[in-house]
Amino acid sequence: MVNEKSANYSSAFHIYDIRGKVGEQLDEQLALAIGYHFFRRWGKDRVVVGRDARLSSPALQAAVTAGIRAAGGRVWDIGLCGTEMVYFAVNHLQADGGIMITASHNPAEYNGMKLVLDGARPLISTNGLYELRDAAVAGCPVSAAGVDGGGDCIDISDQYIAHLLTYVDRAAIRPLTVVANAGNGCAGTVMEKLAGRLPIRWRELNYRPDGSFPHGVPNPLLVENRAATARAVVESKADLGIAWDGDFDRCFFFTGDGQFVEGYYLVGLLAKAILGRAGGGRVIYEPRLVWNTEKIVRECGGTPVLSRTGHGFIKEAMRTNDAVYGGEMSAHHYFRDFGYCDSGMIPWLLVVEMMSREGKSLSELVGAMQAQFPCSGEINFRVADSQAVLADLEQHYARQAVNLHHIDGLSVEMENWRFNVRASATESFLRLNLETRGDREMLTVKTDEISRFISRYAADSQR
Repeated sequence: MVNEKSANYSSAFHIYDIRGKVGEQLDEQLALAIGYHFFRRWGKDRVVVGRDARLSSPALQAAVTAGIRAAGGRVWDIGLCGTEMVYFAVNHLQADGGIMITASHNPAEYNGMKLVLDGARPLISTNGLYELRDAAVAGCPVSAAGVDGGGDCIDISDQYIAHLLTYVDRAAIRPLTVVANAGNGCAGTVMEKLAGRLPIRWRELNYRPDGSFPHGVPNPLLVENRAATARAVVESKADLGIAWDGDFDRCFFFTGDGQFVEGYYLVGLLAKAILGRAGGGRVIYEPRLVWNTEKIVRECGGTPVLSRTGHGFIKEAMRTNDAVYGGEMSAHHYFRDFGYCDSGMIPWLLVVEMMSREGKSLSELVGAMQAQFPCSGEINFRVADSQAVLADLEQHYARQAVNLHHIDGLSVEMENWRFNVRASATESFLRLNLETRGDREMLTVKTDEISRFISRYAADSQR
């Protein structure tokens, strides 16, 4: 294997997953090697494999499956699915591990893999993903020729949906009107099965899985991708809007007047719901935005536990602390009863039940949070030297700070405002988040101030 190809392959392996441009950083040859070496290192009998709707996913899934089978393993093929369905299947079927073929919210020309071990424990850089990288990039001792790339097909959707419904009391849910935008990813297939089991009036958008993504890449965090859902909510006079990314491990919310709700406030809302169910417990949160989460968790009798950002770190903290819930402002929400894994379906079920029980709109449920702790939203900057920016920010603001830490990037807390700046683990961005104690004018002033500071080093910035 030539050095250039090895370097391209290596670049697809990130801290939390595998992700790259198909044909350049990821292809069937590499997928075969990943499947082979994954099973040789961590397998004993069976591995669950699923895929998203991308056009390249079936071929990559077949190659991964062929690699597992060539190494002596067997495969449970759960077909087109969301990432959380692989997590569920690994636990439900007591498999050795699982591989989901997905690039989540990346453009159509990308694909990737999320890998888990037994118990749906994530395989990341700190526990073997880079070991797998080195073995896979070095090559595979077998050829796909003559190896059956098909696994034993199994449908776990009924069991998965039955599990989802254990999080809510269906009798308590009112006949709300909800816009659901699947983004031509995989969420629509699950929503169609859930629809008849809940007293909700649905307006369905982009339910058909289509890996060409005719309505744009399924990433509702991008401002330009929110308009269709927001417009449909207003036109339908709906109570709520929901949108998912491609593999639906994240869901995003819109109020009845079409306003996008920052994921930060959903962490507080879901913490309240889960702590109420569990009667207390530990809640994992991350350093980007914290004050609202800390306040609500303590008010609800819980204990907030700070963790580094990222699903691998959050899941490790969830297990270590036996936490009932964990949340990231990026819309990843983790549940102890879901194997400490993240789900993009459980959150909206909890929200519609909370709206129904309390007789409040989503705006009313999050309004006090938004007023008490307004936030900037995440602002991204491309910089040549992230560490130099962080060092200069710390030197400039350290004297004013009442608290400062480096749990993830740089977090600086003043009496009435705070900010976190961290380098992205998956993209070439420096990310800024800022919040205040109820002062929107200060929010604007300080966000502009920090943005100007970082922009001295930056090529561009975007929200």
